[in-house]
Amino acid sequence: MKLGVFTPLFAKLSFDKVLKRVQAAGLEAIEIGTGAFPGADHINVEDLLASATSRKEYLAKIKDHGLIISALSCHGNPIHPDKDVARDHDAVFKKTVRLAEKLGVPVVITFSGCPGDSDKAKYPNWVTCPWPPDFGEVLEWQWEKKVVPYWSKTAAFAKDHGVKVALEAHPGFVVYNVETALKLRKAAGDTIGVNFDPSHLFWQGVDIPQAIKALGPSIFHFHAKDVTTDRRNVAVNGIIDAKSYAQMSDRSWLFRSVGWGHDLLAWKEIVSALRLAGYDYVMSLEHEDALASIDEGFTTAIDTLKRAILREQPAKAWWT
Repeated sequence: MKLGVFTPLFAKLSFDKVLKRVQAAGLEAIEIGTGAFPGADHINVEDLLASATSRKEYLAKIKDHGLIISALSCHGNPIHPDKDVARDHDAVFKKTVRLAEKLGVPVVITFSGCPGDSDKAKYPNWVTCPWPPDFGEVLEWQWEKKVVPYWSKTAAFAKDHGVKVALEAHPGFVVYNVETALKLRKAAGDTIGVNFDPSHLFWQGVDIPQAIKALGPSIFHFHAKDVTTDRRNVAVNGIIDAKSYAQMSDRSWLFRSVGWGHDLLAWKEIVSALRLAGYDYVMSLEHEDALASIDEGFTTAIDTLKRAILREQPAKAWWT
């Protein structure tokens, strides 16, 4: 298993400075945003698609710093009811898949997306309960008319280019937990898998090692990000919270750097669960902690992960 980082964290730095920063931290991989929500601060997708020379130079620069690209990420909503948004995010995804093939990157990460409640809708409609009956009907329509048709076709496109699609389970989108991830994988095929980000599951009350076990080989990539819950706010208002992330004292939960929401043992249990599930790829650090600076959040998270990760292959059971 390797440690890496999702580079939008360093959006204000040049690509050369990012590579030096990541190498100095002792990491082995970078996950690069190619557009949509993560932006594309450290890559020129059009240039790399058009020029073999540019691709060769780009990859050489990364290799010279002792790094690999773990994934290209274009988190977006390609089934947004606003056709312009959907068209833009779908185009970014398709370009990213084609570029991943040319660069030899095995995984493209995005969101499943969320449609509206009808063909006339303007905004996404995330259904979280079956009653009143309207909600159940909307959910059925979304999956039957929008989600499965889009992802079945799109998964086939990715498969044709030799690329796996890792959907990040995220509340607000139709894939937000284990059950919905496996539902879409069953409908669209095994080119569809998961970018496992425990932060989005922790606050939903999910037992992370059990979720990893349930997903097994469908885990294509992993985000290392933590969450903490505020016991008082949860006790008063519950865990569902739509307040701004800037209202830190009032929220039921907050994203935190690894180790600031759950302790070292919890992260060791996650690493062990990943190993038992057969995952031996990259743990890509994603830092979205408003209580820590970028540098301090980055370095303290790495310190925790370096103590939790298992890099070597396991020994045979020589004692049996």
